[in-house]
Amino acid sequence: MTATDLPVDRPVETPPARRFRLSAPVLLLGLAGLVVLLSVARLVTGANDITSAGTVSAALGLAVPIGLAGLGGLWSERAGVVNIGLEGMMVLGTWFGAWGALQFHSPWAGVVAGAVGGALGAVIHAVATVTFGVDHIISGVAINIVGVGFTQYLSQLVFDGMPGGGTKNSPPLPKMGTVSLGFLDDPLRTVEAKHWFVLSDFAGVLRGITQGVSWFTILAILLIPLSFYILWRTPFGLRLRACGERPVAAESLGVNVYLYKWAAVIVSGVLAGLGGAFLSIVAAGIYRDGQTGGRGYIGLAAMIFGNWRPGGLAGGAALFGYTDALQLRQGGISVHALLLVVALLLAAVAVYQLVRQRRGVAALITGVVAIAVYVVFAATDTVPEQFTSFTPHLTTLLVLSLASQRLRMPAADGVPYRRGQAK
Repeated sequence: MTATDLPVDRPVETPPARRFRLSAPVLLLGLAGLVVLLSVARLVTGANDITSAGTVSAALGLAVPIGLAGLGGLWSERAGVVNIGLEGMMVLGTWFGAWGALQFHSPWAGVVAGAVGGALGAVIHAVATVTFGVDHIISGVAINIVGVGFTQYLSQLVFDGMPGGGTKNSPPLPKMGTVSLGFLDDPLRTVEAKHWFVLSDFAGVLRGITQGVSWFTILAILLIPLSFYILWRTPFGLRLRACGERPVAAESLGVNVYLYKWAAVIVSGVLAGLGGAFLSIVAAGIYRDGQTGGRGYIGLAAMIFGNWRPGGLAGGAALFGYTDALQLRQGGISVHALLLVVALLLAAVAVYQLVRQRRGVAALITGVVAIAVYVVFAATDTVPEQFTSFTPHLTTLLVLSLASQRLRMPAADGVPYRRGQAK
């Protein structure tokens, strides 16, 4: 026997850890589990509106502007440009959307005008950050300030003196058409009214998303898979994301980094402007000063919660829209029922952190918070109305604090870039 015939000890190769992928079946299963959890909370508390069609319909309408703003931030930040100015671009979208709808007597003309208004703010942001290298945060804050002042001036100039208009509001706007699946309305309404466990809750959810849905809402929903396809399935999207990850490497391969950053910021402004136009044309049917109410910032939070991905962003927007809708439906009673849902979800997260991730300290902290939330729920019958209006913002803080440990922003997001760094 020669030395070459002797067995050689080889290092045992451990298989790579499988990454969790959010597939469509897993997503549907998670949504079904959430509805079951809400159904349990409804039976325990008697807060029937937490899964009613009215709440779901309101949540869908409130989620659209947040989702469009977050989608705008996703495009910009995937190319490496932080866009704090989404709020200001949304403000421009609200005014230009109202003006376009009135000027051309068509809500769709207002949609186009709102997109153009948001793009105007994006051009300023792109000139400052991409062309001249101004700090992204400073530029975004400046756009937020200028957007508010500019629209106030335009309102005094255009809307003041119109029948029904004023210095802080426009006349009533043309209404946007809606679509309904009429054959589902009566059977779903009947099942929802029975208040059966789970079945009535699913009926309420389905009725809320199939009756009286604006065409603008459908357009906004379609923009999410379209953005995913463009950014993750096309050469254009690959180059754009490369500009946000390794712009120097992208330039060395012949990519015009400035051009792609400009394109991303303009698309970002268009999407934010669409979100503003939705608020004035669909949500309110009128332009009002201060109409955005910080939704541009909540859109940024939804984007971060979604880990800079369109699917996660949509989930974050739906969450914030739902918590915002609860204050409109039974107010304190609905938010009080939500406390039980939050306590159960936190308890499940604590178990997952302990069993699967082996993170004892994190599991202990999450468990303590879950117990505290449940104690508040058990010790009260309702939530004061002063607190319900703060629910969406508190939800934003809680979600970001829980999701912060799994986030990965684009590597070059917010990093100044000048042409020629690759040389």
